Amino acid sequence: MKFGITLFTSDRGITPAAAARAAERTGFDSFYVPEHTHIPVRRDAAHPQTGDESLPDDRYMRTLDPWVALGTAASVTERIALGTAVSLPVEHDPITLAKTIATLDHLSGGRVVLGVGYGWNIDELTDHGVPPGMRRTMLREYLEGMTALWSQQEAEYHGEFLDFGPSWAWPKPVQQPRVPVIVGAAGNEKNFKWIARSADGWMTTPIEQDIDDNVLLLRKAWADAGREGAPRIVVLDRKPVPEKLSRWEDLGVTEVVYGLPDKPEAEVVAYLERLAGKLDREPVTG
Repeated sequence: MKFGITLFTSDRGITPAAAARAAERTGFDSFYVPEHTHIPVRRDAAHPQTGDESLPDDRYMRTLDPWVALGTAASVTERIALGTAVSLPVEHDPITLAKTIATLDHLSGGRVVLGVGYGWNIDELTDHGVPPGMRRTMLREYLEGMTALWSQQEAEYHGEFLDFGPSWAWPKPVQQPRVPVIVGAAGNEKNFKWIARSADGWMTTPIEQDIDDNVLLLRKAWADAGREGAPRIVVLDRKPVPEKLSRWEDLGVTEVVYGLPDKPEAEVVAYLERLAGKLDREPVTG
């Protein structure tokens, strides 16, 4: 089982590059950042944690662009995986986004993990022209179209929300036929069927900790869809508890991810060193 770090990026505190470099040095396997293009001041959408229009953290309105952030992290690291927890592809032009992700995977030597979400903030999605009730269909088409661009010499795709004829697009990602796609969503049958059809794994929401039954449900959906192997399972954890981690490893959890505080670099590095010690991570030297 691997261990990763997520930084809720903002224009304050440690930079993504410094955080990723420190995470790699202290022995972590992955580094994730989130995405919000903007937060409409007036919203009807309730946040999953607060249950109303209030936000649990003001970094939602200060979030850095994930791909620029990960590009800076790629330039100062060598082995750590670089992912999103999560990005919102439906807020982008998918052809342009495919180029951005492929370029990052190419330049980083195949280290990208594409964590995606449907988007809880319907008001934010509406500003991007996402039709009501169509975010899942739109996301599926975007992923299919991007995969075509990443994997085919002459790619084309014809859907309701994305349509392009035979096209050339390089670079191709190092990882083929596509970078791994992990869906961050609530653990339920509807989401697991979607994942089994269109993605490579599941990322829990921050409020989910009791996942035993959900893992079994995901595996059933995976098998029912005729998928080979096993889905990736990434758990967003609050703090390391040995008994819990042991149980998750037995369940087949592939990765556990911990959040970083939004503080100056020295304080964050000290936090990473303490966390690495609790998880018995081996610091990387040289």
